[in-house]
Amino acid sequence: MSNKFDSFLQHRQSLLFQYKMGDLTKNEFIEANFEAIERLGIEPFKKVDNVKKAIYNYHYFNVLAKFYYRMARDFPAGSRQKASFLAQSNSYYYEKDKVTMALLKLLDFRNVEAYFVRVKSRKLQNKLIEIVIKDPEVLFEINTLSAPCGGMDADYLVLHSTSPFVLKRLKEEGVFVDEKKKSIADSYINQKY
Repeated sequence: MSNKFDSFLQHRQSLLFQYKMGDLTKNEFIEANFEAIERLGIEPFKKVDNVKKAIYNYHYFNVLAKFYYRMARDFPAGSRQKASFLAQSNSYYYEKDKVTMALLKLLDFRNVEAYFVRVKSRKLQNKLIEIVIKDPEVLFEINTLSAPCGGMDADYLVLHSTSPFVLKRLKEEGVFVDEKKKSIADSYINQKY
């Protein structure tokens, strides 16, 4: 993996730590991640053939989706600017869901548990899926980066999705638990921005 990608993931981990310590708001966290992507001039991998590439692409698309969604909030309903930013956000969320599926396929859905999370947002009720990956080999591979990836504790990697297609596949693979649970990232996902 190129140094630029390692730098991005290390910087993201640092920002995540600052967010958890209360030094950054959710908006500042999103903005700083976006600025890191812009500053480093990095793009997503075109071919996702290993776990590190999948995780990088997941974070890349997630950062852009959240950034453009946040930008859309600055414009009135019905405006062209709001519609444009929301379209960009949705496009990046779609790409994030595609890479989520690529990662799950690379793992053959092993050591994966998924469930709906309890959320304050009415829009996300019974839609936000938390995917927890507890694969020791994957976690070891990720930890070979200079710093662990954000959204990852020593024992698991956490992804989120609202995709009906992802949900359908998780159910087909028998890794979706049909119950609502408190998110591992509860304070983050339930904080408005």
